[in-house]
Amino acid sequence: MARKFLYIIATCIVIAVIGMIAFSFFGQRLIESAMIPRAAFSAPTPLPPSAYDKADAWFSRPDGRKGDPSLWSPQPDSAAKPAVTAPVFFVPSTSAFDTTRWNAPIDDANARIYGERLLRIQASALASAGPVWAPRYRQAVFGAFLTNQPEAKKALDVAYGDVKAAFGAFLRANPSGPIVLAGHSQGSLHLMRLIAEEVTGRPVATRLAAAYLVGWPVSIEADLPALALLGCTAPDQAGCILSWQSFASPADTASVIKLFDRDPGLTGKPRKGTHMLCTNPLTGASARGGALVGDGIEGKTELDATIRPNATCDAKGFLMMDSAPEIGSAVLPGNNYHVYDYALFWPQVRADVRRRVDAWAAKR
Repeated sequence: MARKFLYIIATCIVIAVIGMIAFSFFGQRLIESAMIPRAAFSAPTPLPPSAYDKADAWFSRPDGRKGDPSLWSPQPDSAAKPAVTAPVFFVPSTSAFDTTRWNAPIDDANARIYGERLLRIQASALASAGPVWAPRYRQAVFGAFLTNQPEAKKALDVAYGDVKAAFGAFLRANPSGPIVLAGHSQGSLHLMRLIAEEVTGRPVATRLAAAYLVGWPVSIEADLPALALLGCTAPDQAGCILSWQSFASPADTASVIKLFDRDPGLTGKPRKGTHMLCTNPLTGASARGGALVGDGIEGKTELDATIRPNATCDAKGFLMMDSAPEIGSAVLPGNNYHVYDYALFWPQVRADVRRRVDAWAAKR
């Protein structure tokens, strides 16, 4: 009986080892096979023109909504209020993992729950600048980023159309003064296009205090010229772009590089062979260290002052931490801290955005 038990244990170990070897070779293919929708693309019904005039089309909006995730803070804010406030248009990251369609419905319950939890550890850092406006939109599902099928492009166009409509409502409600544009992951992708098409060369461009294109690779040569903006080089600089993607050593950045190289930049030029923009949030702000602990999935989040990442931008344009902090359960393979791009540097981002809004006001 004991020998039989040992045989069973040995068999399980062999199966586990074979599984690990198979995943190391075919892991990305397995993920793609599981997550890319197999359904044909079906264009959703267009939203009514007044859709974003209604409160229920927003995750966050300054209308006194109870439980606004952007208003969450792990500790009382003792810093002096900024002399000038800047409303923040924040485009949320992907929170839909459906495989039966290419776009999540705007009222998708699961996407809303997960999206609100992500906003707690992301958009809340920017609320020190002013009220946060974070739209719900028919985002492309996660699988759309794992393929270059035509359906994926169509899904992204649908999502962008919603973001553009939400931005129009945001500007109507905030017709003057400084603004901050920010996003994460898919949100930053749409925000890049939005800046190129709806901000660059228009009067609203002069109102931009800062743009946070976090969690999405931005090409210095193939993207920034279309935005007519520079990457931020000083902590008190206004009207510039910040972008970073957080990894810990040893890191595997191959999946991001593949995505970066695959598509042309906003200028139409290839991104492959160009430099990726990397802003170090530690050198852009002088706030006390600490990181938000909690993965945005189970909903429990708190500030842990003992986690003080040491990070530098490496030669490839990634924000590389010299050790892997234990911050939550949503760290991706390859020591990819994508979900925590804001949370790891929450106090620094909170101080950074205030500084840039003050710098914008000082020029005027």
